[in-house]
Parts: sequence; structure tokens; C-alpha cells
Amino acid sequence: MSDDTQTIMLSALQHYAYCPRQFALIHIEQVWAENYFTAHGNLLHERVDSCEPEQRGNVRFERSVAVKSQQLQLTGKLDLLEIEGKPATKYFPVEYKRGKPKTEDWDKIQLCAQALCLEEMREINIEEGALWYWQVRKREPVLFDETLRGVTLAAIKGAHDLLSTGVTPPPTDNKKRCRACSLFDLCEPDTFRRDYSQQYVEKMFLELDN
Repeated sequence: MSDDTQTIMLSALQHYAYCPRQFALIHIEQVWAENYFTAHGNLLHERVDSCEPEQRGNVRFERSVAVKSQQLQLTGKLDLLEIEGKPATKYFPVEYKRGKPKTEDWDKIQLCAQALCLEEMREINIEEGALWYWQVRKREPVLFDETLRGVTLAAIKGAHDLLSTGVTPPPTDNKKRCRACSLFDLCEPDTFRRDYSQQYVEKMFLELDN
């Protein structure tokens, strides 16, 4: 990861974790489509970013905090960073999401990557953070354990590798996830699944080699 031109946005990791094809369509092919869910998410983040920093007791609340990792080639902004103590003794990142808690790690990966950036910048260790979901109006604590860190680092590497190839992968077999994607109409996963031309060409070359 030495090419500065391939710095990835923190938010893009959620795209990759959700679906590598979605990541490629957005960040390689520069395709985007707005729907109700993405519009609502943008509005939520605008409200969060517009709030001023504040102090409550021993905790300072910083919003829209810019972070960057040279080592992992990541950059982006934290929705909220809670800093405890003066001088600071604890950093607690919080990411705002429009939906509800998920069983998958998509959102946790993005939050953990934020913590990795902070750790590199401040030379500290961050043990936990939280995801705040609009639909349920509450926080979900996230522990940055070795398992999540490993999954996050794998996602970062996968996103960089995919960006390097410049090739958009085929859709996943998860049709339910495809239907929930804002790029469904542009991606046309069902049409792509029915297109066997690539398999035919590959089979033809295999036959020629034999």
C-alpha cells in the first residue's frame, strides 16, 4: 500500500464489506444512484456535522473529525469523537447510521477503521466505540477486539487490491442484499447472472489449450 493515489475513503469500506461489486461500481466506474435510504442517510450526517463541539463534564465532543492513516492509506471523517480527560486519556469514536443494528460486520468495519486511523495519528490504543442507529435511537457498543481488527484489515486490503485491478467483479449470490442496494437498477445483477457469455469464452479457450 504505497501508492498515495489509491487512498480510500473510510465510508468506502462499508461499500466493499457490503458488496465488492457495489464498491467497484462506485469507486472504479464512478456510478452512483440516490434513493430514499441514501438521501436520509446524507441528511442525518449533515445534521450531525453541523453541530458545534461541546464540553460536558470531563468529556469533550468533537464532530466531523478528519482522520488519515498513511500506513493503511485511508482518509475520512468521524461523525463524533468523545475525548475523555484533560489531557486526553480515552478516545471513543461514534458513527451514525440511518437504519438499525445489523448482524453483519459492515458498519463495524467502518468504525474499526476509524479507530485504526486515530491510533496511528495519536499513537494510542482505542478499545471500543459505538454505532448510533436512527431507527432504534440508541447506541450499539463495538469492541475493537482482534477478530474485528483482522476482518477490518482484510477488508482494507481487499478494497485496495480491487481498486488496483480496476475490474468490477460479478454480483454476489445474495439476491436479498442486491434488492436492498441503491445501485440495483444500474448493476442489473439478475441480468448479469443470466449472461453466460464469459463462461462460454473461458470454456472455448480451455478447449483450445487441450
